[in-house]
Amino acid sequence: MAQYDISVILNPNLDGAQSAAEKDIIKAALERHGVNIKNTDDWGNRRLAYPIQKDPEGNVLFYTVEASGESNTALEKELRLRDHVRRVTIIRDRPEWRKTKKKK
Repeated sequence: MAQYDISVILNPNLDGAQSAAEKDIIKAALERHGVNIKNTDDWGNRRLAYPIQKDPEGNVLFYTVEASGESNTALEKELRLRDHVRRVTIIRDRPEWRKTKKKK
């Protein structure tokens, strides 16, 4: 199983209960697709580099997961169908990206 980083941007206008419900639904969708969640980072509402659906802010979530690459398109499609999900990005994490160059 490979390691992936999944970023999700939610509607920033959700109240606490709606936001928690969306996070639970996303977590259930990840588990339904056979994804092992290793870490979750909730950054809260952040200003975005560009507006998404005329909103300059978004509720940003990051998931570090282990998954087989077969179900990524189905997972991404399922998450994008949610009304409050603005963006979904799934990126394969590679160990060589985390290495730092040694100084000579």
